[in-house]
Amino acid sequence: MENIISIFVKSIFVDNMIFAFFLGMCSYIAVSKNVKTAMGLGMAVIFVQLVTLPINYLLNTYLLTPGSLAWVSPELAGMDLSFLSFIIFIAVIASIVQILEMVIEKVAPALYNQLGIFLPLIAVNCAIMGGSLFMQEREYANLGEATAFALGSGIGWCLAIAGIAAIREKLSYSNVPTPLRGVGITFILTGLMGIAFMSFMGIKL
Repeated sequence: MENIISIFVKSIFVDNMIFAFFLGMCSYIAVSKNVKTAMGLGMAVIFVQLVTLPINYLLNTYLLTPGSLAWVSPELAGMDLSFLSFIIFIAVIASIVQILEMVIEKVAPALYNQLGIFLPLIAVNCAIMGGSLFMQEREYANLGEATAFALGSGIGWCLAIAGIAAIREKLSYSNVPTPLRGVGITFILTGLMGIAFMSFMGIKL
């Protein structure tokens, strides 16, 4: 239980997808102009991460890793399907994103219009794919650890985009130099927030 909590907290603050690995920057920059839209996309990312990563963990554990097919037949114990990881992970992510897009269009059409093209682009959001690849690389011991990482990394990404959106809203009242307005000041703020989040690396979990 302690290990699961450690993975969860670490994935939010220490291994934050934005501030530690700079994954998912395209939608992070483009959709962070106001807090409401940013939170909508952040919640969508949490949902997609929380659903796809455990599914990919099960597929990786019981289908893709060398020897994982031994549960089907001892004759298949030597089979290695790890070369299919990228294709299968992307297929799972794209499927869940398509379902999410249809649900949001039906339930919250205003949010759907605000997110625009960036909602279907969650399917190619490198933060989502990165989560599954980190799961595969770190070889989590069980589904609970993988789910804790999925939820934590999704919350961390949502926290990052909501934070920068709140700052950008306040910047509209500030006298930002003309050459730095828009993307320029956003990159500078992201770097400063990344440095701030580095302080969590000193916490022993």
